[in-house]
Amino acid sequence: MGREHAYFVYILASKRNGTLYVGVTGDLYGRIVEHRDGLIPGFTKRYGVKTLVYFESTMTSIKRSCARSGSSAGEETGKSN
Repeated sequence: MGREHAYFVYILASKRNGTLYVGVTGDLYGRIVEHRDGLIPGFTKRYGVKTLVYFESTMTSIKRSCARSGSSAGEETGKSN
């Protein structure tokens, strides 16, 4: 299985009853800042998804964390899908 590391599965929202985004990262604070400030082009920037509504940490492999989030990513890239 993959390398053991602390990962976070998180959910962001654009507004109440708005658009949701689920991601996985090894650096929750840094990733939330990227979403909030629109530093990464893509889905969250396009739809204004910036508010952290839920997160959980896990000491597991990136493959298991991605499976938990529903992501198809299977390798550590430093970015979530």
